[in-house]
Amino acid sequence: MTVLPDLAPWRASADFRRLWASGLISNFGTFLTFVALPVQIKDLTGSATAVGAIGAVELLPLVLFGLYGGALADALDKRLLILWTEAGQGLLSAALLVNALLPHPAVWPLYAVAALSAALGSVQRPALDSLWPRIVAHDDLPAAAALNSFRWTVGGVAGPAVAGLVVAYAGLGWAYGADLVTFAVSVVLIVPIAASPAAHEAVKPSLRSIAEGARYAWSRKELLGTYAVDLAAMFLAMPLAVLPFLADELDARWSLGLMYAAIPAGALLVSLVSGWTGRVRRHGRMVVLSAGLWGLAIAAAGAVRDVWLVLLLLAVAGGCDMVSGIFRGAMWNQTIPDELRGRLAGIELLSYSVGPTVGQVRAGGTAGWLGVRASVGVGGLLCTGAVGLLALCLPALMAYDARTNEHAVRLRAQRTAAPTPL
Repeated sequence: MTVLPDLAPWRASADFRRLWASGLISNFGTFLTFVALPVQIKDLTGSATAVGAIGAVELLPLVLFGLYGGALADALDKRLLILWTEAGQGLLSAALLVNALLPHPAVWPLYAVAALSAALGSVQRPALDSLWPRIVAHDDLPAAAALNSFRWTVGGVAGPAVAGLVVAYAGLGWAYGADLVTFAVSVVLIVPIAASPAAHEAVKPSLRSIAEGARYAWSRKELLGTYAVDLAAMFLAMPLAVLPFLADELDARWSLGLMYAAIPAGALLVSLVSGWTGRVRRHGRMVVLSAGLWGLAIAAAGAVRDVWLVLLLLAVAGGCDMVSGIFRGAMWNQTIPDELRGRLAGIELLSYSVGPTVGQVRAGGTAGWLGVRASVGVGGLLCTGAVGLLALCLPALMAYDARTNEHAVRLRAQRTAAPTPL
C-alpha cells in the first residue's frame, strides 16, 4: 500500500503536464510578490491596518470577477482565458517593479495592482478549475487534485523562503522582477495546450447564467457545506496579514520568510504522502475534520511564544488545510456537470479566495484592537467552533460518500463512456 502521490494524470495527459509545469513556475513568482507586497506596505506605512487593507481592495474584484469569470469559463475557450490572464498578471508584476525602482515608491499603486491582480486571478481560476476535468480521466481527478496541490505548495514553500532573503538582502525590485520572468515562462508553456472551447449547449455570460449556477449550488447541500466550511476557516483563522508584526513581536524578524513558508510547507509534506487520499470515500467528513484541526493549530500558534513552535504549528495548520483542499476538490470535480463547471468554479473561488481576503482585514483590525497574538489565537478558536456548528447544520456534507452519491455516480458513468483524455 503506497502513500506516495499517484502520477497517473501526469503520465496520461500531455496537457496536464504542460499546465502543471506552467502553474508551478508562475506560482513560485507569485509567492515572491505575495511576501514582498505586504512587506513594502509595512515599510512605507508602519501600519497593520494598512497591510490588512490589501484584502479590502481585493474583495470587490474577487466577488464580481469570480462570478463573471465562471460564466466566461463556461461560454469561451478556457485555454485562451488562461493565456491572456496570465499575460496580464505579468504586466502587473512589471508595474510593481517600476514602482519599486522609483526614488520614492508610492503606496497607491500597490493597492491598485492588488485589486487588478485579484480581478485577473478571479477570471482565470474558474477556467483553470473547469479545464482539469476535461484533460484528466474521471477516476484520476483526486490524484490530479493532490498533484495540483503539490505544485502550489512547492511554490508556497520556496517562494516565501526565497522572498524573505531576496527582500532582506537584494531589495523588493528583485522579487518583483523574478515574478515577471516566471509569468513570461508560464505563458510560453500554455501556448501549446489544446483549445478547450465551450460546450455546444453553453449559454452566454449573463446575470441569468450566473444565477443558474448559484441555484444549482444551493440545491447541492454537500457542495454548499464545502464552501461554507472553507469560508469560515479562511475568514476566521488566516493569519497572513499579521505575520510581519508577529515576527517583530517575537523578536525574530529573520523568521518572516519562514512564517510565510511554514503553512505551504506543511501542505507540501501532506501532498508528498497523498496516495492514501484516493482510498477515502467520505470526503465531507475529512473536510470538516481537517478544517477544525486547522483552527486549533492556528490558535495554538497565537498562544506560544517560541518562534520555532510557531513555525511548527503553522506547518501543522498547512497540512490540515491541504487535506481539506484535496477532498473539497475531489467532491467538486467528481460531481459537477461540465456545462456548469465554470460557474461553480466561480463560486468555489469565492469560498477559498474571499475568505482569506476578508480574513486579512479581520486579522489586521483585530490585531489593532486586541494585539497581534490575540488576533491569531482568537481567530483559530472561532474557526474551530464555526466549523463544528456548520457540520451540525449541514448533515448532507457529513453523509457524502463518493461511491453512492447520485451526482458522483451519474458523472462517473458519463465520463466512462466519453473518450479518454490525451
